[in-house]
Amino acid sequence: LLLTKVCELALLRDTTNSSHHQSTAISQQQAATMLQRTSFQVVRRKCLNPQNRIVCGKLLSSQAAAATITQAQTATHTVFPSIVIGANGKLEPQGSFAEAQSQYLNPDQDIVTQLRKSLDEAEMGVVAHYYMDVELQAILNAVRQEDNGAPTKIAIADSLAMGDAAVKMVEEAGVKSIACLGVDFMAESVSAILERSGHGDVPVYRADPRAIGCSLAESAERPAYRAWLQNALKQNNPNGLLHVVYINTSMDTKATSAATVPTITCTSSNVVKTMLQASAQVPGVRILYGPDTYMGENLVSLFDSICNSPESWDDGRIARDLHPQHNRETLQRLRDSIDVFPNGNCVVHHMFGEEVVENVRQNYEDAFVTAHLEVPGEMFQIAMEKSMKQKGCVGSTSDILKFISAKVAEAASSNQSKSNRLKFILGTEAGMITSIVKSVEDILQQNDSNIEAEIIFPVASEAVTATDSSSEDNTNLAIVPGVSGGEGCSTAGGCATCPFMKMNDIDKLCDVVDMVRDSSSSSKHELTLQSHAPPRRLQGKTLNGVSATDLGVQPILHMRKLMNEEQLSEDLVERMLQHRS
Repeated sequence: LLLTKVCELALLRDTTNSSHHQSTAISQQQAATMLQRTSFQVVRRKCLNPQNRIVCGKLLSSQAAAATITQAQTATHTVFPSIVIGANGKLEPQGSFAEAQSQYLNPDQDIVTQLRKSLDEAEMGVVAHYYMDVELQAILNAVRQEDNGAPTKIAIADSLAMGDAAVKMVEEAGVKSIACLGVDFMAESVSAILERSGHGDVPVYRADPRAIGCSLAESAERPAYRAWLQNALKQNNPNGLLHVVYINTSMDTKATSAATVPTITCTSSNVVKTMLQASAQVPGVRILYGPDTYMGENLVSLFDSICNSPESWDDGRIARDLHPQHNRETLQRLRDSIDVFPNGNCVVHHMFGEEVVENVRQNYEDAFVTAHLEVPGEMFQIAMEKSMKQKGCVGSTSDILKFISAKVAEAASSNQSKSNRLKFILGTEAGMITSIVKSVEDILQQNDSNIEAEIIFPVASEAVTATDSSSEDNTNLAIVPGVSGGEGCSTAGGCATCPFMKMNDIDKLCDVVDMVRDSSSSSKHELTLQSHAPPRRLQGKTLNGVSATDLGVQPILHMRKLMNEEQLSEDLVERMLQHRS
């Protein structure tokens, strides 16, 4: 609809120009800007339709439009966009996608000061996920740096640590409410963790009153997921059963799962440890992993690689580096016992497919390669191959950040790198760049080093299509809004940045903070804030006679037990063995 409106305005411009009423017309650049804010998939689909070439031509000029559309259909790119980080604040974006990411890395100090003041007045803390908008992360980092040793009211972390950070802010910084910047299941989890920690009176607010979904979490809420779990109960499980569910799921999924089968949550950082410990305590246990299909398949591939590499992974190294109670034989048994849910993935990590991997292999042999456990198998494989040579990393967002920081620190301290520029393929959501830039800049400053780090965004070529800069009218306009807008989306279904996470922005955060600050004097604000509360689908609900909220938290508590004591709880093991059949 917006595309149609823009084109109508473009036609109006032509009409009014011919009638000498130019004051009511929009410029070509204004129309293009409006186009660049619309959905990538919609614009691409409509502009590539031959029937729409005339309409698009009104916007770009017929000759430029024809050249642009042809290029969008045939262009191939061998160079990924990137950001070069150097000493003394050097930041050099390469390519339009990188320019969009780097635009807000140095925030406006007035905004930083105002947000800090408003948070103090509202007695409010902020927990944000690593995948937040670049501008928002940069502002939050700047606010956090002004804490000067005082207990912080700002945390940027992965989904599990967000809940822990919220509890810490309440207990140490004395905040009275929390703004949760992420998707709905994250706000829901933060609220549940606060409640279980004795802080149920601390409200949690989302930045947007609308539902903020997640393609991965929603895949576990469909009937197919419950049917998959129930079907597993009907099969032969002589050594018991355990459902390992990814933390990035709703409380409803966790509660329903826990009511159906023995369930423990995991993160991308501890999923390997969880499976190793479960199979050590209950040898031969059948492990159901979901909902992330890519991560599950990558875990199986990881165990395959270890079992098939006796020269690199002998029994001694397996016991030393993985788990003291495991060897190649037990790892093979674990690998054979894993059952992966077949129909779940994240729209972001779905971006990194075969075309991207081929480009990495052909043109980035000298680069370090990182890959989140959620990426497709092709990207995971190349990162895993590199990791065997200490040239790559597979794991969580935190693992990737630590790996890049460690490599830069190593080169900066020794200053003996063959090249003064280290290249890193970033195989995860582009929002990570904010934390990476901050970490790298701190390391370079501490070591007074001339080392540079180039962070490369492996975005599919169709998501970085450019226009013909040699067109006659020199408009150099893009018909792919995802590039200028920073989404970097692909018609294959993936985006280099998460469209759900980007529903959080600085304006919305400031609005929520201001409403909390002024709520005591305005009943209108109180009513509005209710729409910003996390989903409460489990409130008052029971499953098998047990509170659904308690069931939803149970798998998280099992995980915390494992993290704190390095073994599964006796209660969980007992339930696993009860499902022997």
